[in-house]
Amino acid sequence: MRIEIKIRGFTLTAPLLEHTERRLRFALTRTSDRIKRVVVRLGDHNGPRGGADKFCKIQVILEHPPSIFIEDAGVDLYAVIDRAAERAGRNVAKRVERLRADVRPAMPQPPAEAFDVSNN
Repeated sequence: MRIEIKIRGFTLTAPLLEHTERRLRFALTRTSDRIKRVVVRLGDHNGPRGGADKFCKIQVILEHPPSIFIEDAGVDLYAVIDRAAERAGRNVAKRVERLRADVRPAMPQPPAEAFDVSNN
């Protein structure tokens, strides 16, 4: 699972980068074999003016489309990342379960001698 982190409106610090990757890996570890790539966009709409404008947008690109999009916003960017990662994990798990449920087992084939009409 490849994680790409893109930022807008501030500089990405090492602790923030580590926190984001750790939370995403923890939330998505059960289904990581079904995930091609995760794109995270972190930003601050108002910049240094403050306010509840920090956002985290997560796009999870699965082996089978469609992708999953999660968005959250708030004052504390770490809390926003935590909520978005948790929601992403739940949504991916649901999608993977639905895909597994949709796969129907093949119909058992009757023995070949049941179709052999040349014996008559």
